[in-house]
Amino acid sequence: MSRVTEIRYVGYAVPDLEAERAFYRDKWGLREAGMRDGMVYFAAQGSDELYVVRLRRDELKRVDVIAFAADSRADIDALHEKVVAAGCRVIFPPKALESFGGGYGFRFFSPDGLTFEISSDVQRGQARPLQRWEGIPEKISHIVLHSPKHKAMVDFFIEVLGFRLSDWLGDFMGFLRCNEWHHRVAILPGPPCLNHVAYDMMSVDDMMRGIGRLKTQAVDIRWGPGRHTAGNNTFSYFTTPHDFAVEYTSELERVDDATWQAQVHAPTPTIMDQWGVGVGGPQAMPHPEPDPGLFKPPVA
Repeated sequence: MSRVTEIRYVGYAVPDLEAERAFYRDKWGLREAGMRDGMVYFAAQGSDELYVVRLRRDELKRVDVIAFAADSRADIDALHEKVVAAGCRVIFPPKALESFGGGYGFRFFSPDGLTFEISSDVQRGQARPLQRWEGIPEKISHIVLHSPKHKAMVDFFIEVLGFRLSDWLGDFMGFLRCNEWHHRVAILPGPPCLNHVAYDMMSVDDMMRGIGRLKTQAVDIRWGPGRHTAGNNTFSYFTTPHDFAVEYTSELERVDDATWQAQVHAPTPTIMDQWGVGVGGPQAMPHPEPDPGLFKPPVA
């Protein structure tokens, strides 16, 4: 079955490009991978994905695009057919991509209006083995979205994009996987928008080293450090200069499709955070608001 197999990148538009650029390059630990047509691209050094963040300047702060991978052009074509059959508005059909890294793909609006891209055959970047204590991101781990119809959105990811259900937190947060990792996407109730983007760290020590580096650069932790139950991953949440939430995480659980049984975790403080020693909490995170870019295609 044709399906999404990984996350590629997230593209943002921000009024102060240089502030956001400096955050990802000098504080968060990504490598600037290129600049073209006013857009700046950042790679995570532990991944051969050409870039994981794309930034451009605009008066309107918005999420431009959330990009996923599929394995082949045939999968792209099949996923496009499924997206059309599901009633989604297509921005452009499958074609050779002119964006940085090229490839073959299409874009569409999610049922809530966020811009999604699915692509294959993109140029690969240069990965390197990270060393313990470097404390920089290996790759994007997962993306969490809000949706006013969150259960229907979970169904969309499963039935149209080929994700599998890993777990529920109560009846309000669905965790979805597209490969062996417990979740690559999670869905929460709320206005249609991005909640946060999480980045894998090589170990819990690297997560803590990353927290320490950010602290020395006056980037305060919003929630954490802690360990979730669904996925069993550690977490620490921060915000960028434009108040986009980002996370360092480690030790996300691997899932065996043949044996995994989805669970419903009853929400309690120790389910949300098994350690219970960190600062902040969900109430310290940015308040979700409808993304200003809903049903508005990005400039590129």
